[in-house]
Amino acid sequence: MKTYKLKISILVLSFIFFWVPVSWASLNVVTTTSDLASIVKEVGGSLVKVESLVKGYQNPHYIQPKPSYMVKMNRADLLIYQGLELEIGWLSTLIEGARNPDLRLGQTGHLDASTGISRLETLESEVDRSMGDIHPSGNPHYNLDPENGFIIAQSIYNKLSELDSENATKYKSNLEKFNSKLEKKIIHWKNLMKPFKGTKIITYHKLWSYFAKRFDLNVVNNVEVKPGVPPTTKHLAKLTALMNREDIKVILQSTYYESDFAKMVAGRTEAIILVLPSFVGGTPETTDYFSLFDTIIQKLTNNLQPST
Repeated sequence: MKTYKLKISILVLSFIFFWVPVSWASLNVVTTTSDLASIVKEVGGSLVKVESLVKGYQNPHYIQPKPSYMVKMNRADLLIYQGLELEIGWLSTLIEGARNPDLRLGQTGHLDASTGISRLETLESEVDRSMGDIHPSGNPHYNLDPENGFIIAQSIYNKLSELDSENATKYKSNLEKFNSKLEKKIIHWKNLMKPFKGTKIITYHKLWSYFAKRFDLNVVNNVEVKPGVPPTTKHLAKLTALMNREDIKVILQSTYYESDFAKMVAGRTEAIILVLPSFVGGTPETTDYFSLFDTIIQKLTNNLQPST
């Protein structure tokens, strides 16, 4: 009798295993940055599996191209990267090592998210290493203008629909929900930042240009003497004099930069250093693209002085 019951149980379990419908992700997506991964989740929903190579608390300019990243890319249907040479030091090595021809430039599984972005700080002149970590095609930190989220999401929708046309309607619905939420959020964020229009600030790295333009902040100078180059004593002295002369009391710095030089300047100017996340996951509470800006703007409005 026990043997009979056991056989029945096995048959029932087998039926459940083989016949109960299971929802599987249609596409396997790898992104370079966490902001891109967050937007992929919004547009792709349960139809995609997405993973970011760079964590939000890491500096995306300087990532070690690990073999584990190549394995992930080898299994991916789609690679989405920030572009404008943000990943110039490591992404090509990963693409080559992944041995996945679909992810190569010009192929169906390759998406540069900067396509369609209105770029800031492009350079027409010849560039050399003495100028620091210059990006002649434009500043790559366009993710920090939330209105660029619409452009990024549209590019992601187009590519997902191309690769998985059967689910294009679902992707379209997800895109519309994302756009509607982002539109309302941007109105809210702009209203919060309105009292600080024109406020002069210093940034550590040339990272906040898009954010500052969108929310009408005036970036007067940077702690770095050149992008990616630590400040000299002379530069720090000039910066200190400038801040004291123009009464600039805020230094913005991403979570992944060291604070020693900023602290040195702050100590001489009575300025505060606002260490802010610049990507999703840069701090524990920044779990998606919306909470990233919620966090940044909350910290700014709590610390900036309204412009007069």
